[in-house]
Amino acid sequence: MNDSSRKAVAAALVANLGIGVAKLVGFAITGSAGMAAEAVHSFADTGNQGLLFLGGTRASRERDAEHPFGHERERFFWGFIVSLVLFSFGGLFALNEGIQKLRHPHDTDNVLVAVAILFIAIVLEGTSLRTALREISHVKPKSMSYWRFIRTAKNPELPTVLLEDVAAETGLIVALLGLLMAHVTHNARWDAAGSVVIGVLLIAVACILAVEMKSLLLGEPASPEMAKALHEALLGSEHVMAVVYLHTEHVGPDTLLVATKAIFSPSLPSGDLARAIDTAEEAMRAAVPAAKYIFVEPDVARPAL
Repeated sequence: MNDSSRKAVAAALVANLGIGVAKLVGFAITGSAGMAAEAVHSFADTGNQGLLFLGGTRASRERDAEHPFGHERERFFWGFIVSLVLFSFGGLFALNEGIQKLRHPHDTDNVLVAVAILFIAIVLEGTSLRTALREISHVKPKSMSYWRFIRTAKNPELPTVLLEDVAAETGLIVALLGLLMAHVTHNARWDAAGSVVIGVLLIAVACILAVEMKSLLLGEPASPEMAKALHEALLGSEHVMAVVYLHTEHVGPDTLLVATKAIFSPSLPSGDLARAIDTAEEAMRAAVPAAKYIFVEPDVARPAL
């Protein structure tokens, strides 16, 4: 896990833990359904940040005989687990809490306490979101939208924290509006409806995360820019006449596996061919440092029929 990811995850963990405790106290005082949903959401997010740290730690282990390409896919796996936690402990709990309070509404006590806690939580969550956006700006091109970044990023931590923080900030605003509407209209179903909206929001975010993490787990190719750079480096190497194919796969956020077949000069002796392959691999690694595992299959030009 790089420094940008570590800072974003740490900021989210600290903020969510503090917010979760405050919301739990608020729920105990007020009985607000929206506050209960938000408390569970914050504790689920805190656990999720812990899982992301766990994934980063396990991914840093050295490769071994059973894992010749290393353990970096651990980061994708734990990112997928985060989506499941967000779906179950966040989304489903909030949805169930809201439905139960819609069926059996009751007024919220000490509304001012709940409002104050939610305002504090909005500020703290905003700080976490600002940290995530700042760290993302170090790796995201300015011309790229945040949605495109979420869809294409190979780093699982930053998109996860960004989606969680956006969902949390939106959920807090929804909980606050539901609480205020319930107080003004004297209809507790507004507060329950806020919990339902929060549940639907969290389930949607969890599904987006699950889809993206599944894609990374199955193996995504290098970006078009990286693939082009690898192709040009190989084709530009001495004695390489043509590239038959070039396949890439991310075995980690910053690690690529490259399998390629290239046509080398048919006049090369076997010893020179081995050196030419080594030179081609060095050129490809220089062009794309993430290409740590490169397998070049030599071929010879075949006469046209």
